[in-house]
Amino acid sequence: MNRRLPWGPMARLTGRRILFAAPVLAAVTFGVFAIAAASPFDPVKAYAGTAGLTASQENLDQLRANLGVDRPLPARWWEWLTSALSGDLGDSAVLRQPVADVIAQRLGWSALLAATAFLLAIALGTLLGVLAARRRGGPLDRAVTSLAYTLEAAPPFWLGLLAVWLFALRLGVLPAGGLTDTGSATVSAAQVLSHLVLPAGVLGLSQLPWFVLYVRQGVGDALDEDPVRGARARGLAPRTVLFGHALRSGTLPVLTLIGSRVPELITGALLVETVFSWPGIAAATVQAATAVDFPLLAALTVLATLAVLAGNWAADLLYGLADPRVGFDG
Repeated sequence: MNRRLPWGPMARLTGRRILFAAPVLAAVTFGVFAIAAASPFDPVKAYAGTAGLTASQENLDQLRANLGVDRPLPARWWEWLTSALSGDLGDSAVLRQPVADVIAQRLGWSALLAATAFLLAIALGTLLGVLAARRRGGPLDRAVTSLAYTLEAAPPFWLGLLAVWLFALRLGVLPAGGLTDTGSATVSAAQVLSHLVLPAGVLGLSQLPWFVLYVRQGVGDALDEDPVRGARARGLAPRTVLFGHALRSGTLPVLTLIGSRVPELITGALLVETVFSWPGIAAATVQAATAVDFPLLAALTVLATLAVLAGNWAADLLYGLADPRVGFDG
């Protein structure tokens, strides 16, 4: 008999998270405006570029008024917030286009990179963690855990530069960066796939250690539990015991890890996109930060905060579905 999904508790959990997200997002956006206002970078000079070097103070003051950066911090933040709630995210001063267009053009490529890397890290991390937990202390376990700790200490940008040197420059088997081949006027699925291999692989490797270590610990502990020992005593095949019983019980903590890794995934994606010139939101984020582009910076920060909140919500939801003893109201 199939167990019915607990729609009521799931809806209550979602409702609580939405109510919690509203003040968090408001505080985060205000913090962005406050930090940007205290930044030593001048948004007017960034907007004017080289022309600002010879412009008169009167022209600079007029440009400052046109950009709205001469008003008090609370007024700028409130105007942006009320406009954003109505669907108007404003215009990016540094990219000279609506913020909504900037996000629409770049978000899909960032999502593709992050999703591919995350799925790779989960699949490969689960496999290596199970193999390591099968005989803890053995040669394979020591090799896998050593690899995990080595990758954990390696910065994503360093892994990216190493991958470019090895696979693009030394071996010449994969493109070094970008989205399409040099000189290509069209974007084809084959080109995108070939250009995705290195950045997704590097980003996935940067997330791999946590999944390997969590799965190894969880499955290893599950192999010592009475239900799994009972399954082994009943004569079930070792593969069935490992993947059908120990893996199911031992990977529950990994569900909470999925949500907690989202901030690290976002940070890693920004670095990896920069190394491989991937046309995601990394370049826009860097430009928005250095040019103190208030509308774009606030929108991108809200986007990252939403991703973190959504990851935590999904982790709690999956954990509640996987283990009914925990529930959704605890």
